[in-house]
Amino acid sequence: MTGAPTSGAPVLCARGIRKQFFGVEVLHEVSLDVHAGTVHGLVGENGAGKSTLMKIIAGVHRRDGGELTIDDRLVDFSHPVEAGRAGVATVFQEFNLLPDRTVAQNVFLGREPRRRGLVDVKAMRADTQALLDDLGVEGITPEAKVGWLTVAEQQIVEIIKALSVDARVISMDEPTAALSEAEVAVLYRVIGALKSKGVAIIYVSHRLQEIFDLCDTITVLKDGALVTSRPAEELDHAGLVRAMVGRPISAFFPEPEEGTEIGEVVLEVRGGGSEQLDDIDVDLHAGEILGVAGLQGSGRTELLEAIFGVVPFTRGTLRLHGSTLTLRSARQGVRNGLALVTEDRKGTGLALSQSVLDNALLAIRAVFPSRARQMRAEVPGILESLEVVSRGSAQEVRALSGGNQQKVVLAKWLATSPQVVLLDEPTRGIDVGAKIAVYRLIRSLARRGVAIVLVSSELPEVLGMSDRVLVMSDGRVAGQLPPSSTEEEILALAVGTENQVIGDDAGTVGRQ
Repeated sequence: MTGAPTSGAPVLCARGIRKQFFGVEVLHEVSLDVHAGTVHGLVGENGAGKSTLMKIIAGVHRRDGGELTIDDRLVDFSHPVEAGRAGVATVFQEFNLLPDRTVAQNVFLGREPRRRGLVDVKAMRADTQALLDDLGVEGITPEAKVGWLTVAEQQIVEIIKALSVDARVISMDEPTAALSEAEVAVLYRVIGALKSKGVAIIYVSHRLQEIFDLCDTITVLKDGALVTSRPAEELDHAGLVRAMVGRPISAFFPEPEEGTEIGEVVLEVRGGGSEQLDDIDVDLHAGEILGVAGLQGSGRTELLEAIFGVVPFTRGTLRLHGSTLTLRSARQGVRNGLALVTEDRKGTGLALSQSVLDNALLAIRAVFPSRARQMRAEVPGILESLEVVSRGSAQEVRALSGGNQQKVVLAKWLATSPQVVLLDEPTRGIDVGAKIAVYRLIRSLARRGVAIVLVSSELPEVLGMSDRVLVMSDGRVAGQLPPSSTEEEILALAVGTENQVIGDDAGTVGRQ
């Protein structure tokens, strides 16, 4: 999708933008050119200044220095409404939609077409349908209640709102953070349609593959300053990571720590099955990182939930250290030394209104209440070892960055001293620096003999961190691969276009 021309004057131009909060400058002379019909990627770690720059462009914050122009006209937005009138719209992670109203009512909220003094519902619906048709969107009707729509569909409604006021520039903040793979594909198509209409898009994402898939130009911010702004074709993953974090990509997926050894089988599943899974055979060794790959709906999350006891196996055998184990609840899983870091940290991993300390003690208090007093004294050390950045353990966890929230989730489980750690998308929605910290923790756990299962939609992550790769398809194990495999080989198994690949307990791989 890259390669669109950027000739001519930019539709949006930022020059020397500066911003201070409480006397601390968070943006230092940042410049940005965004051209019509292109996608401009904006990347950097948390705290790099991406959100501040986006909010200045959106009219949420006023700049303290520099210039912002739209079509060579100097602008100074003091409110998002002013930005909207100038043709600038922003789709933030938290949508600005009314769930009890229809798609059409949300699109034209405050600007309803009128006829004889009354809202012209027929015209409003027709105009909304025309916008949907223009982008090739199917499955969303103007009459549908927004609260009934998926996250991806609500995101499209936000985009349609922007187009309804003739937005020239649309900024998207982590637009795929809560989307499935199928929904991401829909968003890709919508972005392609926007480009073809000459809309300029500013795209913020921690998912580097999306940046290379979609963006024509990539701008990197670090510590509030501009590092580089270059055509995407002039960068690769290694160069982008180095620009973002100041480290080579070899540090991105750290090697196993010295002394790490893959030991005896800790956990084994034979013939495991449920409504979602069938004929699951898995061996997991002490000190091993077993990567699990597969398409959305392949059974990856269901496998972790069955092992942990959230939605238990209804047939087959589960053994832990050679002893048969029958789990009927997550509480039993924790008591037997299992830990599950769920995919949705905000929905199922954290109590957002509670403190960092209380969140880190959640599992202990729920399952091992007699140890709560002892662990209350030890948890601050765990948080410190994970380098959780906060104003203190009494701070509400909702106020932390995504990366620090994920570290608190990990601290919650480390407090239980688990023997088996099940990780479901552990780096989703966190910045590159926080990802590296999570990877180092995973390596540290493996060195201590903890057995780890790592589920991830990011194939480079699976290949970069795993000792073996298990590929799921339609609720079954499609096969196993060594970490030296390619993404193409994983996908071939995931979609059923390759002969089954099997491996023995030591990870030796052969083909049938």
